Amino acid sequence: MSTTEWLQSLAPSPEWLLLFIALISLFESLALVGLVVPGVILITAAASLAGHHDLSIALVLLCAFLGAVIGDGLSFWLGQAQRQRIPSLWPFRQHPEWLTRGTLFFQRYGVLSVLIGRFVGPVRPIVPMIAGMMHMRTSLFLWSNFGSALLWAPAYLLPGYLLGKTWQQLLDMPPGSKGWLILLASSVLALALIFSLLRHQLAREGWVYRQLAYSARASRWQRWLWNTLRSPRPSGEFPLASLVLLFISLPVLSGWTLWVLEQQGPLPMDLSLQNLINGLVGPVMIQVAVWMAEAGDTLGVIVLIMPWVAWLLFRHQYAALLHLIGGLGGIALANTLFKHLAGRVRPDIPDYLAGSFSYPSAHTSTAVVLYGLAAAFVAETLPSRHRALAYWGAIIICVPMALSRLIIGVHWFSDLIGGALLGLVTCALVRISYHGFATRPLSKPPWITLSLITVALLVARIFWLPPV
Repeated sequence: MSTTEWLQSLAPSPEWLLLFIALISLFESLALVGLVVPGVILITAAASLAGHHDLSIALVLLCAFLGAVIGDGLSFWLGQAQRQRIPSLWPFRQHPEWLTRGTLFFQRYGVLSVLIGRFVGPVRPIVPMIAGMMHMRTSLFLWSNFGSALLWAPAYLLPGYLLGKTWQQLLDMPPGSKGWLILLASSVLALALIFSLLRHQLAREGWVYRQLAYSARASRWQRWLWNTLRSPRPSGEFPLASLVLLFISLPVLSGWTLWVLEQQGPLPMDLSLQNLINGLVGPVMIQVAVWMAEAGDTLGVIVLIMPWVAWLLFRHQYAALLHLIGGLGGIALANTLFKHLAGRVRPDIPDYLAGSFSYPSAHTSTAVVLYGLAAAFVAETLPSRHRALAYWGAIIICVPMALSRLIIGVHWFSDLIGGALLGLVTCALVRISYHGFATRPLSKPPWITLSLITVALLVARIFWLPPV
């Protein structure tokens, strides 16, 4: 018996594996227990086994969801019932700073703390218990608990599940393919880190921004330029980050587009990466990619923005609303013009894309504009030290959204790069304009309510409406 066969013989039956996934999710969310259980490692291993044995992804996610909901629910009940005794219990008796950290997190984010706390390692198993101790309303906690579990289950299980489905293909990759895969992953990570670092330095609290603001006093024309582009809001922030983004992304987009047009077909890089993707994908990855395609098409974008548009109208945030709609309309027009200019044929042309060209990827550019602008607007409502989280969230969404186009075979990799660059140019132009028109800061929206409505509408769009 080979080592692989021996390891497979040790795997539990499908019924037991589903039970283990539910229990791991429960214990990982349970107060006290979750502090010592290596939940991420265990859930990834269990999800990989489930993927390798072709268990239903719906059942796997359902078990994880139920376990997470029950675990947080028990923690909340414990906080309500034993709020006086908890500080004297182990391990809080030896580590009172854990309770202090969880309490500060709950006080800072309120209801949102239950939603995002599940994803923050140091406070994950404590926040629900703190919510119970702090007299949070049960109805609010239930909504937050269900919403966070709906997001947590796929975020934590799908990577392991896909690894289990594709690990054999990863071992059998053709020579040279691993280098392309490593280069692709390293490039994405490096660009994300550079973007995050530059965004901090070019924001109002960054060293580069302060130095440029000081040097702008040196001459009359510099003061005029600085004051002209500075926001009319009380903060008076200069759109330095957006200008730098425009000055970098616009020439790179122009050069990249000219290079693509000169090739008269796919680049060698496109062919190599497409062969690599074709060797890795399976039915589950294709299905997930199809869902992402439907979430990023016209109907998907409409349902994504509907709750937020309604809230912006209700709060009279007309500058943000008009710039969001203008950005999405502008990127739609730009995609149409660029596609007809390039006239590039897709790798595969399904019926619903008949007559549509490949360059640039409209899904990628639209995702960059939608989630990039959303991250910028969200960042305005956050303390400066937490703003990077909004941009990282946008990156985490946009990268798989773009790669899904390779998985279903309707774009070349160079199309994704062109789409991302076009989206960044559009984001920069919209943000520069927004700085000049916005006269008052954005209000904090009801995150949980709007997020749950958005998820419900998106699920309805994916499963009940045809692709557009």
